[in-house]
Amino acid sequence: GAVRALGSADVVLYDRLAPHARLAELAPDAELVDVGKRPGHHALPQEEIEALLIAHARAGRHVVRLKGGDPYVFGRGGEEVLACHRAGVPVEVLPGVTSAVAVPGAAGIPLTHRGISRLFTVVSGHAPFSDDELRHLAGLGGTIVVLMGVNTLPQLAAGLARHGMRGSMPVAIVERGFRCDQRTTIADLSGIVSAAGLAGVASPAVIVVGEVVRLAHDGDRTAAELMERATGFAAVAT
Repeated sequence: GAVRALGSADVVLYDRLAPHARLAELAPDAELVDVGKRPGHHALPQEEIEALLIAHARAGRHVVRLKGGDPYVFGRGGEEVLACHRAGVPVEVLPGVTSAVAVPGAAGIPLTHRGISRLFTVVSGHAPFSDDELRHLAGLGGTIVVLMGVNTLPQLAAGLARHGMRGSMPVAIVERGFRCDQRTTIADLSGIVSAAGLAGVASPAVIVVGEVVRLAHDGDRTAAELMERATGFAAVAT
């Protein structure tokens, strides 16, 4: 569905987390517009992205808004769909697979596992957590997945420990999921901030907290090999 939509697109609005390396090939007749948001720098405010969607559609163009992961999981897709609906612009949403599930999987980490974890919780680490949120997360059990949480990792780790999570709880940080240079850093809760600093961890990254992290096995190399087969480029896993 997504490939067909790109093939007939007149305009593609994409961001940095979307798979845009082959856009010129997949959308050969389209105008490609980078509207990506980066930490500390927004190429375009959200309102302008929505205005662009509407303006191009009203001009009779077939517009594709290409996002990474799933547009309805911290992707602001709901806001863009509502803006189009208010403007009378018809929209079709093609669901994706959120990085909260896909990226740990690419690193060999199952979010649930019989006898280890019967639930997982996905949270945004874009802003610091409140003390009530930290207490709740520490008491849930299962697996915690944090998106956009590199900058708030010290506060998260300290807060979880303060509210009773043991220091030996394993934590994984998976950077650049599904890229050829995907990398996973694993440490326990008490040492993950130091490990992340030594490794120079940077966004985009997905953080996984829970016993399932111990099940990770050759995930980065597997993901790199998948990307190599898909793109034809040599891939190196670290």
